[in-house]
Amino acid sequence: MNLQDTLNWRYTTKEYDTTKKISDADMAQVKNLLRMSPSSINLQPWHFIVAETTEGKARMTKGTQGFFHFNEPKITNASAVVLFCSKTSEGADDTFFKHLLEVQDKDGRFPNEDIKNGMYGGMNAFGDIHKYDLKDYQHWMEKQVYLNIGNFLLGVASLGIDATPMEGIDVKALDEEFGLREKGFTSLVVVSLGYRAASDFNSTDKTPKSRLPQSEIITVI
Repeated sequence: MNLQDTLNWRYTTKEYDTTKKISDADMAQVKNLLRMSPSSINLQPWHFIVAETTEGKARMTKGTQGFFHFNEPKITNASAVVLFCSKTSEGADDTFFKHLLEVQDKDGRFPNEDIKNGMYGGMNAFGDIHKYDLKDYQHWMEKQVYLNIGNFLLGVASLGIDATPMEGIDVKALDEEFGLREKGFTSLVVVSLGYRAASDFNSTDKTPKSRLPQSEIITVI
């Protein structure tokens, strides 16, 4: 599919075909999508829990008990499920910044020590802006995770894989289930993956996509 076809094809899947599973080769690409997403100052303030087994998906449903019960089938019937997690303010500390710096150094991003030190200074400058001036450090990191989610949804669609992003989850329950807060993370969004069922009412074959017109949302200057 070209980009326009992909955009028209994808939608938020409401019902999955339980007989269809994502191949190991495609799951490898799915995981690489998670890793390769852009983020501000290459911060990468995220962690992902990927459930590919019945047992793993059952653990994910701990976040869909009670009020969010309507999302449980989208997890249990999917081929795989990804929990997107953000670092907490405590997790994105100077130790983490230095770790990022060393990984980038090993990957050959710094021709010399001055450039490496400049990058470290830039990371701290932007971190301090969000810590002290804007006072939105946690929110800033979460915005990077949402950048990843947007990139991820388009990427899996290019593989012909359907997806369902869900904010309708009990983040506290999932944080507890996976011990996230002790590790410096908190859960944000669950994305189910698989292949649409023929009976899915939200399929673009049954329910046309609706978006505001370009004339309303784009100003060309």
